Amino acid sequence: MNQQWLARGFFFALLLFLLYVALQVLSPFIIAIAWAAILAVLFYPIYVSLLMALRGRASAAALIVIALIVLLIVIPGLKIIGFLSEEAVELGQSVRDFVTGEGIKVWQEKPWVKDLLRWWNLLSFRLDMFKINWKEPLVQGAQVTSVFLVTHARNIAQNILLFAVNFILTLFTLFFFLRDGKDFCDRIRRLLPMDPEHQERLFNKIVDAIAAVVQGSLVVATLQGFLAGVAYWFLGVPFAAIWGVATAFVGLLPIGGTTLVTIPVSIYLFLQSDTWRGVAMLIWSLGIVGMVDNLVKPLFIGSRLQLPVLVLFFSILGGISVFGALGLILGPVLFALLAALLDLYLEEYAPTKK
Repeated sequence: MNQQWLARGFFFALLLFLLYVALQVLSPFIIAIAWAAILAVLFYPIYVSLLMALRGRASAAALIVIALIVLLIVIPGLKIIGFLSEEAVELGQSVRDFVTGEGIKVWQEKPWVKDLLRWWNLLSFRLDMFKINWKEPLVQGAQVTSVFLVTHARNIAQNILLFAVNFILTLFTLFFFLRDGKDFCDRIRRLLPMDPEHQERLFNKIVDAIAAVVQGSLVVATLQGFLAGVAYWFLGVPFAAIWGVATAFVGLLPIGGTTLVTIPVSIYLFLQSDTWRGVAMLIWSLGIVGMVDNLVKPLFIGSRLQLPVLVLFFSILGGISVFGALGLILGPVLFALLAALLDLYLEEYAPTKK
């Protein structure tokens, strides 16, 4: 009996040690592997359709899926990033020219600024009394940013190279996840100490959570950013492309959302003494861009995620804090999986009330 327990203890100790070492070996590539797993879940239906069309040639079907990803997503994405980089440089130069040139004097001549300064003087709150010079910090901020970019140019280049390597590893891993993913998932199922019904529920919850977050958040946020960007361009807002991308990013937040950008843009138009454009932007942002979130997102998400808004909010923010951009998806997925396990516990193990 003691020998049996000793053998069992040695086996599990060795197993845990090897699992720990394996995780340490894979840790530099965890991000690439995680993105590959997410992409495999999203594109697996397309892979299955191609597999049937190609009469079971798995490698060819997986290669076609990867080629489609590169042609339809990666190449256009790189062109968009290049364009946004040029826009960002122009925006930084415009801000610097504004704070160091005649931009402040132009704003001081606006009627609403004169009224504000008049009220400020009536209340006897003078900036000179406190020796506050708000122009100087802005100039210093621009100079610090320029110095930072120059001194960290090498790190930026290294990060770009690291991103390229991780991207290649992601596509490489995705190929095998698509081709061999079903067998891999079957092996994991056999390792789980659960009956087949509970295993199916957990796997379905993971797939539904990934699809819900990507389709219900990323796709909808992209659509909102596009609609807002079109409005910015049509109404003459400077650097419309950058503000459109910013709108898409804040659209991922379950609280505040796109209004964190669209409302300040509307206020900016009002401050330009252009009332009709401000009203048009306000109506478009609340009536069209906002309604996309209320109407389209439920069609994608439905009841698949089943997370309260507050939990979803902190799962996204916490996920970004811990995992970076991957946390946008991984945070909600982990909480959805936790919710599924808690439901399973309540059904199977929690004491029933009499």
